[in-house]
Amino acid sequence: MSMTHDPAAPRPPRSGARTLAITSGKGGVGKTFVTANLAAALAARGQKVLVLDADLGLANLDVVLNLHPKLTLHDVFTEKATLEQAILPAPGGFSVLLAGSGMVEYSRLTPEVRDKLLHIIDLVKPRFDWVLLDTGAGISDVVLFAISLATDVLVVATPEPTSLTDAYATIKVLATQQERRQVGLLVNQANRVGEGRLICGQLQQVLQRFVGPTPGQTFKLELMGEVRADPAVKQAVLKRQLMLEHFPGCDAAQAIKALATKILG
Repeated sequence: MSMTHDPAAPRPPRSGARTLAITSGKGGVGKTFVTANLAAALAARGQKVLVLDADLGLANLDVVLNLHPKLTLHDVFTEKATLEQAILPAPGGFSVLLAGSGMVEYSRLTPEVRDKLLHIIDLVKPRFDWVLLDTGAGISDVVLFAISLATDVLVVATPEPTSLTDAYATIKVLATQQERRQVGLLVNQANRVGEGRLICGQLQQVLQRFVGPTPGQTFKLELMGEVRADPAVKQAVLKRQLMLEHFPGCDAAQAIKALATKILG
């Protein structure tokens, strides 16, 4: 994967899984959908994958995957269940740790939430090849803390001006506050081939003015892929199905498979 770990990134990699936070500046850009299908694409390559629902306030991974979990992250946090009991198999051959509803009290970053998330990440990393963190949208302290637990970040954005403005704000914070030197970008719902490259170039240009004025401190926004608008996506979302399982030949599925290839490098 070309998103190499940078020594300035927040947390040193522990042994075990590669950790990738998938985030977005704005909600509704398909972040959870991308996460779930990327997990399936990585699993299809023989990778052992866990998706951790780190969107504690507005979790919807269970809805996307049509799962009705009896045990969630909430039960692990309150010690009503062990981690083993709460990690569930998902369609697509990967595992999930769902936040479920009832996590609203954890949508603020208290020392307790911080410690519990850190502890869970440390426990799951030795057991998997990949841990994908499906974070909330925006730049709240919970979202930023969840992102800081990952060595790599993928920001999902759509070509809409509001999505791009919010993606820019998120990337700027990651570069300045978390001192990340590299962030990946996935352009979802692209209208035409090459739109992703265009958007990535525009964002990189604006970011360059604010990030990396110091010599030797360049910042790279790397285009990891573009997923063109595809009617199969809407169908999969409405049916609560994994696109990779039910529409594996569609354009969007091919784009997610290409993303997995690039990530595995």
